[in-house]
Amino acid sequence: MATQLNMRRCSAGARQSRRDAVPFTPYRQFSASRPGATPYAQAIFALRLQEQRLQRTATCTAAAQATETVAAPVEAPASDATADPTTMDIRVGKIVKCEQHPDADSLYVEQIDVGEPEPRTIVSGLVKFVPLDAMQDRKVIVLCNLKPRNMRGIKSNGMVLCASNAAHDAVEPLMPPAEAPVGERVYFGEGGKEQPAPAEPNRVQKKKLWEAVQPLLRTDEQATACFRDAVMLTSAGPVRAASLTQANIA
Repeated sequence: MATQLNMRRCSAGARQSRRDAVPFTPYRQFSASRPGATPYAQAIFALRLQEQRLQRTATCTAAAQATETVAAPVEAPASDATADPTTMDIRVGKIVKCEQHPDADSLYVEQIDVGEPEPRTIVSGLVKFVPLDAMQDRKVIVLCNLKPRNMRGIKSNGMVLCASNAAHDAVEPLMPPAEAPVGERVYFGEGGKEQPAPAEPNRVQKKKLWEAVQPLLRTDEQATACFRDAVMLTSAGPVRAASLTQANIA
């Protein structure tokens, strides 16, 4: 028994001596073609090298994503605090033609002159609230810098602004003064006539500018259209609803 133990110790000591005689090589510097490399060592090296490459790829990808985030920050949508009506292109328009939508009983299809070379096609849900003959040749207020939308197969290039009560069972198109020039851009408050150019439709949609402005548009006690306390004005005077007071505008 003692002899067997001594033989095992000698064998282990010999193996240790051989290991000590071969200097340790980190796996990053290890060559699979190095003399004495066993198939097992080659396999371990291959696995570790693959793992190292995956880690390096993940690190590079994360760094690239961080750079993109810094280079192109996400724009925050506008809020009530930053809502600015001057970003909106709101103009005096005149309906030159109006007919019922062929595929929707509640919609009108209007051709509206807003001071451009050709009238704009705009679809409005006013059939239940305004008779067709009352829409013809009517002056209205038009929001012009929304992106076009398909309304039951017809592309609408704007919105006719209207006052409505809370139940939405009474709706009145906003009325500019009869003398207001077609195509004139409205402004808010006496000091708002000199206003910057409106935002482009893409920016209006991306930043949700209309969604920030619209809740702050209302009629006052005299049915005058206002943004907060600033009256909606044309060069001929204020814009009003026919009768709805303290009403939403959209």
